[in-house]
Amino acid sequence: MKAIILAAGHGSRLLPLTLTTPKCLVEVGGRAILDHQLDAVAAAGFDGAVIVGGYRIDQIAAHLSTRDAALPTELVFNPFWSSANSIGSVWAAIAHLTSPFALMNGDTVFEPAILRAALAGDANGVALLVEPLVDAGLDDMLVEAKGDRVIAVGKHLVGHAATDRSLGLIVSHGGSAYAEALRAVIGEENGIHAYHHAVVARVAQGPGVRAVRIAPGAHWQEIDRPEDIALWERDDRP
Repeated sequence: MKAIILAAGHGSRLLPLTLTTPKCLVEVGGRAILDHQLDAVAAAGFDGAVIVGGYRIDQIAAHLSTRDAALPTELVFNPFWSSANSIGSVWAAIAHLTSPFALMNGDTVFEPAILRAALAGDANGVALLVEPLVDAGLDDMLVEAKGDRVIAVGKHLVGHAATDRSLGLIVSHGGSAYAEALRAVIGEENGIHAYHHAVVARVAQGPGVRAVRIAPGAHWQEIDRPEDIALWERDDRP
């Protein structure tokens, strides 16, 4: 199982922190977001990580060169980072999408237990990690699930009742379902402007997607705005 980390975007909502620094290298609690992610990936027992970069990728490469090589890492360039949505970064990693993978956004930090839960799931098909919805935020990716089956995914679930919110953590234990859905979505009109959750929504309409709910109190945080840094630092624990 490899982690695929989507870290190509500019991160404009974190300005001025991202004026000269890629979002994944913004420090949270004294460490780069990417270091939080890679350390959690290593602690959870992954075999390696693929980082998809774009904006100031040279800085990401330099940063990776300073890390301990105990966790093998590969840096992949998304040349469409400034013109496509997050689905472009998934496309840049398509060579890794038929082997077991856990795909995550490059601005979200998880405690290792969440990643272990991702690894421990059913060894078939595609899964999306979610947590029960309490209050929907402006940036939440909403999910309607019935039991452990994902029915719909999107920022606006017209005609659906949101039950959970997505952690942006997608898991496949192998197979072609996810890659085939990616080709279908990105090949549609304006497909390059889709959020990568559109791929999950497409798989949910066909082979199906399992909803994996994290344990109550499990610690994760999307670092989308400067105030999110304070939220993680306030709640962070060893």
